[in-house]
Amino acid sequence: MTIAGFAIVALLQLSSQGLRLLKLSGEHQQAVLIADRLAREVEPAGEETAAGEDGPFAWERRVTLVPVAAELAGPAGTTPVLYSITVAVRWAANRTVEIATLKAAVPPPGSTTQPAGGLTPTPRPRGAGVPG
Repeated sequence: MTIAGFAIVALLQLSSQGLRLLKLSGEHQQAVLIADRLAREVEPAGEETAAGEDGPFAWERRVTLVPVAAELAGPAGTTPVLYSITVAVRWAANRTVEIATLKAAVPPPGSTTQPAGGLTPTPRPRGAGVPG
């Protein structure tokens, strides 16, 4: 009878621990989905910081300009604009998920420089750099 009692108590503790981990896993997955959605939906036009809430989750998104070397200029002499996007999602007492990605944007035609903070490319003659 004593052995059966210990076995039942152990099974109940394992079951409750499993349920706690299942809840935590679900929250973590939901936080990752929120962070992914927030990173994908932004179309950066400049540096910015945004924050908000989505149910029990608080989030913060930072978009910052990444300098691109002039050697990476395209055939028209334009340097791509590269943004770093970082999203942090917080919930519960001290749970956090953070993701980071890069997103490229092409500057408008006729522009040979990046927005403020970028490196200025060296203009190349037409056709230069393209093997003939």
